[in-house]
Amino acid sequence: MSQPFSRFLHPFDVARHPDLEPEVKRAILASWASDRAAVRDHPALRKPPGVKRAVPVDEVLAAMRTLDEKPQQGRTLQ
Repeated sequence: MSQPFSRFLHPFDVARHPDLEPEVKRAILASWASDRAAVRDHPALRKPPGVKRAVPVDEVLAAMRTLDEKPQQGRTLQ
């Protein structure tokens, strides 16, 4: 997949995707968190190539943290 992140609108779309392996989700989110995706003059925002709008890096990091959570019975990711 070239630029797999370009098909997602938000970091949580990546984290919740049912068909992606956790390692792939981490790789995509890491690319979003990278300084290479930082918006010029707005270091708290990230906009990887192909993504329509910038998102706060805090949201990217929050999505990454959900990958480390163990789902509890009856609990869904937010």
